[in-house]
Order: sequence, then structure tokens, then C-alpha cells
Amino acid sequence: MSTQRDGAADAARGRLGRRSIGAATFVVLGALFVGLTILSDHALRGARLDLTENRLYTLSPGTLRLVAGLKEPLNLYYFFSHEATASAPPLRAYATRVREVLEELAARSGGRIRLHVVDPLPFSEDEDRAAEFGLRPVQLGDGEAVYFGLGGTNPTDGRAVIEFFQPQKEAFLEYDLARLVHQLAAPRRKVVGLVSSLPLAGGFDPASSGVRPPWAVESQIAELFDVRPVAADASALPPDLDALMVVHPKGLAPALSYAIDQYVAGGGRLLLFVDPDSQQDLGAGERAARYAGSDRSSTFEPMLAAWGVGFDPRHAVGDLEHALLVGTAPGAPPERHLAFAGFSGASLDHDDVVTASLETLNFGTPGFLEPRVVAGVHFEPLISTGTHAAPIGTERLAMAATPDSLRADFKPTGKRYVIAARVSGRLPSAYPGGPPPGVTAAAPARQDGSRPAHVVVVADTDFLADLLWVRTQTVLGQRFSEPWANNGDFVLNALDNLTGSADLIGIRGRASFARPFTRVEQLRARADERLRAKEVELQHDLAGTEQKLVELQSRRQDQGSLALTSEQQRALEGFQQEKVRIRKELRGVRRGLDEQIEWLGTRLKLANVLAIPLLLSVAALVAAALRRRRRRPRGTAA
Repeated sequence: MSTQRDGAADAARGRLGRRSIGAATFVVLGALFVGLTILSDHALRGARLDLTENRLYTLSPGTLRLVAGLKEPLNLYYFFSHEATASAPPLRAYATRVREVLEELAARSGGRIRLHVVDPLPFSEDEDRAAEFGLRPVQLGDGEAVYFGLGGTNPTDGRAVIEFFQPQKEAFLEYDLARLVHQLAAPRRKVVGLVSSLPLAGGFDPASSGVRPPWAVESQIAELFDVRPVAADASALPPDLDALMVVHPKGLAPALSYAIDQYVAGGGRLLLFVDPDSQQDLGAGERAARYAGSDRSSTFEPMLAAWGVGFDPRHAVGDLEHALLVGTAPGAPPERHLAFAGFSGASLDHDDVVTASLETLNFGTPGFLEPRVVAGVHFEPLISTGTHAAPIGTERLAMAATPDSLRADFKPTGKRYVIAARVSGRLPSAYPGGPPPGVTAAAPARQDGSRPAHVVVVADTDFLADLLWVRTQTVLGQRFSEPWANNGDFVLNALDNLTGSADLIGIRGRASFARPFTRVEQLRARADERLRAKEVELQHDLAGTEQKLVELQSRRQDQGSLALTSEQQRALEGFQQEKVRIRKELRGVRRGLDEQIEWLGTRLKLANVLAIPLLLSVAALVAAALRRRRRRPRGTAA
């Protein structure tokens, strides 16, 4: 009996000891958790982990270097009408995405970027602040006025603004934000040198003995940049250029060619336009001179060859698929001209900031570019033809009396030809032996590219002419331009990109924040194919019945009668029955699609609601079973 009491007491003490140990363990674990939380809050402050598939919240190295290099604090004011967008969930989702990227910028800036999130309610001081930045509200479908933009300031009262964040430009959100930060960090107006043998700036016109107005593209450039004209016979470039634009280089002085070469070899930025047959190169003003065999081409040798770019000044490129309608004679209908092309969609590189947001670009007798292997040089096409294209000799262009005659012997090669390209890297000098004869170098020659350079090459100069992209009219002495293509936007995008920092130029488009339901899209695509097939069948039956009715009508004796014969009536009734049958099948296809999508949604909901809790429950049961097995004394039966 005593032994039993002693055993019970020992068991009670053991249980009490285990409880004490358990309580002590719980207290220790709690203290350890609190300590680790405090420690991690200090040790891991600012640490972030991006688990999104496309690394949406991971800033590019160029952006990180740009933000880390800020010398002075910047204030960013993010205006978004949160209350007014209650009926626009997609816009709210994108607004959250913009705010999170801004927060990431601020977190990476070491305190130099101060972010202020503002909801500008109507008639509030916040709305007045948005108006001070020049932000304007956009009306939603329900009539609500919504602000969705960004304003920034620097210590010298400099300002930069993004008026409205367009969801369509989501892929370039990081670029737009980095560009605004760069503008605030370096508020000086960018300087662009301009070398051109074409009269971009206007002047005296020998043909009309009048004043030729400046081209619209030159006026746009002058509004945004400090343009420094450089004469073709100059011996040097201005020393403070942020970028250089060269248009139709013809008859450049050797000293100027060498200066441009050295500028690029030293890491310069160049926007270059060359042409195998410039329609705007009128020489002495006689347009008919081209038919007399005059040379209207330009090239940029030996620089292009040294940079790995092939360009043939004796061949233009024609594109049957993208040919534009061109007027050939007064009163005559326009005809499609192979050598005048309008490119859009798949012809443009939508991953490059220069061309991503553009819709249509028009060219006149453009040439084409080809990559050549040069170590360390990257050739990236920006604009390309379709596959129904082929080279056309400039002599053939001159001899073609009409666009129709040009198409007579045209044979597409099935190849895409590059019209514009971006060339980057450490571009070597085209003068490895030093300056050309007769040129004295003012500084030691650069040979192998001391810094990475960036060049955008376009194989056409007519691209800049007003007639291919803008309508200009004069009202009360003022000239107004109305663009109908994006040629001017391309030039401004390219110069804006080239005058930015090297880090800014390196930022490319990112993946979209939106995640499409690819399975649903596949179902829709298959259903659309079936619907189109049924619609074609219906149209075929309709055409057949109409033809049969016409044949029956032609065999009638009383051609003037409007009444249907019994045979015509039976044919019409048969068609109506067939039409009802096919339409019923069309509705069945659409209903089947909706049912498949609904079932797919049901499965996703079941997976989200039941699968994860079920897996956690199974894991908990397995863990409990293992725990009981470990606690069971050895030798005890199950």
C-alpha cells in the first residue's frame, strides 16, 4: 500500500515537474520570440523580399544607382483620388502598384526621397496643391473627377510632373518614375547639337523666292531642348552637348566627321538619320533633278561600319503590306506606293521606351540597316518591315513612272528589314590610325571607346518632313500643327532617352502587373474559332440560297412579278430553317464556353477555400501522430 502511495506521489511530482518544464519552456520561447523580433527589426530594417513571378517590385540596377547617387533631398507628392475611385477597382489596383513602387524608391534612397501620399478631395487644399503642379482631373464613366499623378520638387524650386499614370504604360512605370527623379536631380535644360544638310530650321526657298518655315519637328525639339546648330563645315562640336542629332550627313568637313567620331567613342549619345534617296534633298530647288541622276543619298561612313551597322545607300526598301496611299497627279486617285510605308503594331519594338507607346510611323523611300559583328557592340532593332518586303534600287525608284509600274516586278523576299535600330556599347573609333589627313586633333585620339555610347540610327530622312506626319495651317498669322502620325513623338522620345543618364537609358520595359487568366483566354480563343466557322457556314448558305432564288427568278416567265413561286417559297423556308439551326448551334457554342469558364472558376474557388485548409489539416494530423509515437514508451502495444 505504501509502495502504491509512493508511486502515486512520484507520478504526481513527475507530472508537476513536466508542467513546470513546459511552462518554463513556453516563457523562454516567448522571450526568445520577442528578442528575435526586436533584433530583426533593427538588423533587417529595410530588407525586402520580392516573390512576384516577374520581379515587379525589384528595381533595376540603373534605378538603384540613380537613386543612390542623389545629392539633395527630393519631395514627391503622389496624388490619387481614393474615395472617387470606389467604382473603378482596376484603377485602384494600379494605383496601389504605383504607390508601392514609389515606396520602394523612397526606401532605397537613404532618406533623400520623401514621399507624400495625397487624396485631393474636392475643394480642399490638397486639390489646390495638385492644381499648382498642373495636374488635371480625369472624368470617369460615372462622372467622378479623379486625380492620379505625381509632382516632385527639389531644393532649388525645380519641379517635374507626371500628369496622369496611364495603365496602358504600366510596363514603363519604373522608367517614368526614374526619369522624373533624374529631372529633379539635374534640372538644367538639356543641350542638343544639330547637324543637318536639310533645311529643318527653314530659311530662304530658291524655288519660290520666299521664306521657308521651319519643319514641325525642329520646332518641337526647340521647345524642349537647348538646340545648338552645327554647320557642315565646322571643325568641332560644342563642348557641353548632352546629345547630338545628325540629319542627312552630306558633304561634312573631315574635321567635323572626326569630331563626331571622337564624341561617340568617348561615350556620346547620337540620333542619326541617313537616307538612300531623300525626297527633301532638293539641291538647287529643282525637284526634277532626281530624274537626271542626281545623288540624293547620304551615309555615315566609315563610322557606321566601325560600329557594326551595315547600310547600303544605293537601295531603299519596299513593303507591300505597309504601303501608303500616295497622290501621283492632280485629280488622280491616290495609289499605294511600295517605297512609302506606315509601320505600326508588330513592326515596332514595344520593349523599348522610344517606340513602346507609339502607334503609327510613316516613312518615305527608307533604306535598311543590317547588324555586323563587332565585339562589345549591341544592335537592337526598333522598327522593322513586314515579311512582304524587298530592297529596291534607287535607280529603279527614279525610273518608275507610277507606283503601279514599281509593283510590276516586285518580289518579296520573306525577310524583315530593319528601318531603325539602337546601337550601344563601347563603340570603337572609325579612325584607328588617328585623324584623317589634313585634320589636326585638339586632344589625344580615343580609339576603343572609353565609355559606353548610345546611338539611335534611322535609315530615312523624309521621316522628319511635315507631309508624312503633320498637318500645318496658319490662323491669324500663327502656325498650328496637327499630328496624324507619331514621327515627331519618336524624335522627342529618342532625344529624351539619349539625354538622360546612362542608368536611365538602360532601364527597359517591365512585365505587366496584371496576370491574365491564360486558361480562360485559351477557352475563348477556341470558342471564337468555332463561332467564326459557324458564321462562315451561315454566310455560305445565305449566299447559296440567294443565288438559287436568283436562278429561280430568271427562269420565270413573269419577270415583273414580285410574288414568290412555290419553289422559291420552299427554298426560302428551307434556308430560314437552316439559319435557325445554325444560330442555335452558335448559341450552344457560346453557352458551352460560359459553362466551361464557370466550372473553371468553381474549381479555383474550391481549391482556394478547401484545398489549403485540407492540406494544413492533414499536416497537423500527421504531426500529432508522430508526436504521440515519440511519447509512447518503448515496448507498449499500439
